Amino acid sequence: MLSAARTPTSAPAPAGLPTARAVDHYAFTVPDLDQAVAFSTEVLGGELCYREGPVEDPTGDWMTRKLGVHPSARAHVALVRLGPYSNLELFEYTAPGRRTRPPGPNDVGGHHLGLTVADPDAAEEHLRAAGLVRLGPPAGHGDRRRWFSTPWGMLFCLCAPKGDMTEQNRFVPAHGDGEGPLKLLGVDHVGYTVADLDAATAFFTEVLGAERVGAPHDTVPDDHWPPGAERTRRSVLRTGPTANCELTQSVHGALRTDPPRNSDVGGHHLAFYVDDVDEAAAFLRRQEGVVLMGEPETITGGPIAGDRWLYFRTPIGIQMEIIHMPDGSLPYETQTTARRATPGSLRWHDRP
Repeated sequence: MLSAARTPTSAPAPAGLPTARAVDHYAFTVPDLDQAVAFSTEVLGGELCYREGPVEDPTGDWMTRKLGVHPSARAHVALVRLGPYSNLELFEYTAPGRRTRPPGPNDVGGHHLGLTVADPDAAEEHLRAAGLVRLGPPAGHGDRRRWFSTPWGMLFCLCAPKGDMTEQNRFVPAHGDGEGPLKLLGVDHVGYTVADLDAATAFFTEVLGAERVGAPHDTVPDDHWPPGAERTRRSVLRTGPTANCELTQSVHGALRTDPPRNSDVGGHHLAFYVDDVDEAAAFLRRQEGVVLMGEPETITGGPIAGDRWLYFRTPIGIQMEIIHMPDGSLPYETQTTARRATPGSLRWHDRP
């Protein structure tokens, strides 16, 4: 967990999502929650904080209004702490008409997660011992990224500790020995494939207050790209004090041009921790193309009672969420020593 005693290095900037502090979690829908939790904890070395569910509304339309899925959909959820400052939220849905095959890297809605590890060679050996197969070209000691697939088909890559230092202002996880069997230093980035790169970049920078990192990248090393992905344009963005996002444009190899729903395998959203959900929602309501999914709501029962949250649709096809958690007094904390990663005293434009 980030220490609340850390001193911010810059004053909050006025542009962007009001009262934002940091990316709170990366969320993905999986076909089997038990399998995904086991992989995230036993192989990647994360800590399970809580599980909840079923989330459902058998007689009403709450699931459609708030989550954008079929009214009779049911969800089970788990939250895994992944490294010092990131949370991974995993969903398993049952719903009529849900798609069970995740989008590919060229499809709108394609995605991956980049993990920085202390020793990429040792981490690769650990993953191979767990039964995973390296994707793409043969392993080499100079690889910047080493690509693998989770047991359910989600792409992720291992990144070397130094990151790409040519990209000024990119967040680079601290060096050290790493945590768990993977020697994880942290989440390096989340990657999304979008239909319109310029529009997506503008939304992240102008609405959310993300910071463009470096110049547009038209040419990058081959091992940068997920196996099977077309070489195309990308944007690298710093999203808050301790997170990066990479956007890639979907081009000719796309089989899907519509993003997955929450209930589809491969569904996903990006959540931001804010101090005031209502103020952030009021700002988002005024943004062109943004659709709030209902009104802010406070959870009244279960492991995260007290959480105030709201999903919203964006004009770029990535669903997002704003949340505020009363960390330190959540019910799940009485059952485990594991804790969600929080931004502590950091604000969106701080650069620790």
